[in-house]
Amino acid sequence: MLKDYQGALEDLDKVDVLEPNNAFTLTSRGDVKRVLKEYQGAFEDLNKVDVLEPNNAFTLGIRGDVKSVLKEYQGALEDFDKANVLEPNNAFTLRNRGDVKMKSKEYQRALEDLDKADVLEPNDAFTLRSRGDVKRVPKEYQGALEDFDKVDVLEPNNAFTLTSRGDVKSVLKEYQGALEDFDKANVLEPNNAFTLKSRGDVKMKSKEYQRALEDLDKADVLEPNNAFP
Repeated sequence: MLKDYQGALEDLDKVDVLEPNNAFTLTSRGDVKRVLKEYQGAFEDLNKVDVLEPNNAFTLGIRGDVKSVLKEYQGALEDFDKANVLEPNNAFTLRNRGDVKMKSKEYQRALEDLDKADVLEPNDAFTLRSRGDVKRVPKEYQGALEDFDKVDVLEPNNAFTLTSRGDVKSVLKEYQGALEDFDKANVLEPNNAFTLKSRGDVKMKSKEYQRALEDLDKADVLEPNNAFP
């Protein structure tokens, strides 16, 4: 059964009018807003909760996740660190902190958190996708490929996963498999410059020069002057 998050939000808004400044209501509403991607509203609710009931591991964990989405990485890490002290070995905290450490280019520390999260809650798609991404940095391509393969079983048809896996396959010179992943990703999310650039590179390596040029020209139109990492 699909959860009715919008309906839940409407109910929580009514409760907040009847009984303002209730920490449980605000925490619940902040979490629902996070799921609905109303991140600024979620941030405001969770800040209120942190004043009413400081040092709550759950509040800190979900506020850290919201800060991460808003690209406030240092603040997110501070919240996750506090949450981890209050409630160690929480897979949600560890996988999200690992993701933020990856975005902050603290790759080894990110991998440590993601490995712990995977032990606590195996086969979580978010953990595996983040870990696969991190493994690409120290060139642990086979390990990255294994993680992306698992994610593709757990969450098929994810354009980001397919593009990331295609990039790894390209490095491993599995060009046909890489092209298949890029083709699928391009159908799911057309006009993604990174996908087109990566697919163009593989076509060039496969000596399909005209088709490679078509993809690279499209990528350059979408994001001119981007050298791409």
